[in-house]
Amino acid sequence: MKKAVLIPDSFKGTMSSSEIIDIMKERILFYHPECSVVTIPVADGGEGSVDAFLTALGGEKISVRTKGPWNEDIESFYGMLPDKTAVIEMAASAGLPQVGDRKDPSKTTTYGVGELILAAARNGAKRLVIGLGGSATNDAGCGAAAACGVSFYDKEGKSFVPVGGTLDRIERIDLSTMDESVKALPITAMCDIDNPFYGPTGAAAVFGPQKGADEKMVKELDSKMKSLAGVIEKDLGIKIQEIAGSGAAGGMGGGMKAFFGARMQMGIKTVLEITGFENLAEGADMIFTGEGKIDSQSLRGKVVIGVARKAKKMGIPVIAVVGDIGDNIEAAYDEGVTGIFSTNRVAVPYKEARLRAKSDMSLTMDNILRFMKKMGI
Repeated sequence: MKKAVLIPDSFKGTMSSSEIIDIMKERILFYHPECSVVTIPVADGGEGSVDAFLTALGGEKISVRTKGPWNEDIESFYGMLPDKTAVIEMAASAGLPQVGDRKDPSKTTTYGVGELILAAARNGAKRLVIGLGGSATNDAGCGAAAACGVSFYDKEGKSFVPVGGTLDRIERIDLSTMDESVKALPITAMCDIDNPFYGPTGAAAVFGPQKGADEKMVKELDSKMKSLAGVIEKDLGIKIQEIAGSGAAGGMGGGMKAFFGARMQMGIKTVLEITGFENLAEGADMIFTGEGKIDSQSLRGKVVIGVARKAKKMGIPVIAVVGDIGDNIEAAYDEGVTGIFSTNRVAVPYKEARLRAKSDMSLTMDNILRFMKKMGI
């Protein structure tokens, strides 16, 4: 094996994409010391996305003082890639870890996320990628939009910065006041879910409880999201409820589309596009990818399938090393996956398995590579 590409997703709760890559690379070089190993850490939009892109492509991590989820001053950041693509993870200014025990999606804000967008735009970004994940908010991105100059007015004509609990106060939205540098910025929002804006599978109902909303608050937040959807349709001409993923990150998916004109895209598709995957993988003998569990949901186009579809067109075999294998995943082979191998070597509960995840990954890679070596690959 003269060239290998490593592009695994993280195994949630056990190993990051970069940690998995390090283990895979070490085993590959043990059996093939002369092999050229191309590494592409995968960013899924949540915490660590900026670092993943910077590791893959180089660039600079830029510190910015912004508002946090409780409107407090915090130290945040974004990444600037060499081609002037700015990368933001909304969790850097509106993440669950920042609220600690003070979870209340009716009051938390994405205002700081907007400050990051504004800072990147004014710093010369030519395009922006924003990861929608790990949020503590349910303000539909109104805070972020307000930070970038979008005006929200109540029935008395007074402008204000909406939060989850005040979305129903919005009577009128004016995008004309948005900062010109942000208006000119092409934005891609990384989103791997298809939840609608409101309703039984909407932002508040599905994600509100993990952000601190009880049953009563969920109903209230959902009602306010529905109210906002009506204003968006009236003033902006967008039927936000019909957009898949509009409920992502407390409605931030919908807000990015409605207020910023963002393009919604699966995370792996964004990674493949920005890293120039096809150029990096050209001439590879094998591609190694993986995710915590491959199942029927994976077939929607998550990391393994997203990589396999590209590799299939290039005629490169793909090995998926996963934590667990679900039922009914045979279609993965039609998509371009050559083989699927589980790191689950012993029958133990997850709490025990996660403690040996790294060693099991190494042993699984060793088995695969030992076999390949014997077969002359």
